Amino acid sequence: MTSPFLRLNGVTKRYRGHGGITDLSLEVLASESVVVVGPSGSGKTTLLRVIAGLERPDVGEIWLDGRIVAQPKRNTVPANERGIGFVFQDLALWPHLTVRGNLDFVAASAGVEKRSRLARIHDVLHLCRVEPQFVDRYPHQLSGGEQQRVALARALVGSPRLLLMDEPFSSLDPDLRVTLRGEVASLRQQLGITAIFVSHDAQDADALADRTITIQPLSEKGTRLGSRLGSSSFRP
Repeated sequence: MTSPFLRLNGVTKRYRGHGGITDLSLEVLASESVVVVGPSGSGKTTLLRVIAGLERPDVGEIWLDGRIVAQPKRNTVPANERGIGFVFQDLALWPHLTVRGNLDFVAASAGVEKRSRLARIHDVLHLCRVEPQFVDRYPHQLSGGEQQRVALARALVGSPRLLLMDEPFSSLDPDLRVTLRGEVASLRQQLGITAIFVSHDAQDADALADRTITIQPLSEKGTRLGSRLGSSSFRP
């Protein structure tokens, strides 16, 4: 039997008694693409943040590639050592750094040698279809679609084992959303990377999911997960 690449065992993370996730367990296989859907306030973003190591679970354990990375009240492996790329809902590009600077900072943090970084940055920007003339621009000088591609490139430049994306297309117009959704799906398959996407959009699940998980908050009994293979049966 194949061991899961990612495993959450009874994880709880609450914020002053309101919001978050409660007693959530989840397994994701290597190279699997999972789309998490659910209403606002159900804990979708919290789920990504505890996986990434940006939050510590109150209760439960998180295992990544056979290694325990979080226990109650404690991250046993810090975020920058987990091999995770994260595309935030608001993208969170550093406004004081150029496109090149945003990627270089992450590459350096991931341990990419200085002499190799320029080539690595060039390759990833090309992979994400970021035009060469944008590398010395700042985020505010880019369109929404260009910023989205840069955020994806930044998430990938450290060669992560796991890609997390939180509502990655929510701010884009419908046509651009369709284009970038298809590019991300193709890129993920090309790289064979394990991925978890959070979305409210049924078409995102259709394009991106090997498996769709519906998350519903249960304030006292725990966070309920419903799981379906593929995405053809998904309904919002």
